[in-house]
Amino acid sequence: MLTMSVANPTNVAATLRPLARGAGDPCHFHAPDGAIWRTTLMPSGSATYRISQLDAGTVSVAAWGDGAEEFTTTVPALLGAADEPDTFAPQHATLAEAQHRSPGVRICRSGRVLEALVPAILEQRVHGIAARASWRRLVRKFGTPAPGPAPRPMWVPPSANAWRRVPSWEFHKAGVDPRRAKTIVTAARAGEQLERIADLVPAVARQHLQTIPGVGVWTSAEVAQRALGDADALSVGDFHLAAMIGWTLLGRPLDDDRMLEYMEPLRPHRYRAVLLLESSGLAFKPKFGPRTPVTDHRAH
Repeated sequence: MLTMSVANPTNVAATLRPLARGAGDPCHFHAPDGAIWRTTLMPSGSATYRISQLDAGTVSVAAWGDGAEEFTTTVPALLGAADEPDTFAPQHATLAEAQHRSPGVRICRSGRVLEALVPAILEQRVHGIAARASWRRLVRKFGTPAPGPAPRPMWVPPSANAWRRVPSWEFHKAGVDPRRAKTIVTAARAGEQLERIADLVPAVARQHLQTIPGVGVWTSAEVAQRALGDADALSVGDFHLAAMIGWTLLGRPLDDDRMLEYMEPLRPHRYRAVLLLESSGLAFKPKFGPRTPVTDHRAH
């Protein structure tokens, strides 16, 4: 177990929360004692890790598996060491309050592109409940058991090779339509070339991601927020985002074009603004009707 100092005060749980894919995520667990347990697949092998907050500037890190040693070198970046939240000085009172309520919330950078890309593809144009169920089923079927003393059954995400080999009927059983399944397999074929995108400037990396058929602005932004530490990656095209920004900051809904225009002065912190509103509990969008139904593609 290592004890590490972080460069700036960091709220570990809030910083890593965007990496979780629902409460039942087989790769992520927020333990009752506050520790965050996660799995990852490093070039050197699989790893299970536990990060526990000792105080605002100190964390303890334990890792198991063939990829454990390599993983520990990525912890500072994972916890936002390269992030620059102090350069964000919002003028809007609600954003300023969100920033005040969310000390230590930083933009994480996992550096693992495929691990962020596959669940983002699964979330394309479907209800989040259905996407998370698909993720759970596929990871448990094609991933590997987590090494080390995981506090509950956990799995390491499938490798690029494993994703390439998922049969079409297994995607179907997991509720994934052929379009999203094809996008996942196509992305996985890029293998290590895909992972090298993490070394690029985030804006350029997003452009490279969008050369993958089936990956657009929304999906590339979702990846950049988690794998690349991109504080400006705005999820344009999200079903709820533009309306939430409008209601929270203006008291009326916006569409994507008007949201982009309104948030332009917030560059290079547009995603940070969204994250702070969500982390602080100030994000607001009224409910006008029943929840969007979950689409079950297994019957199609």
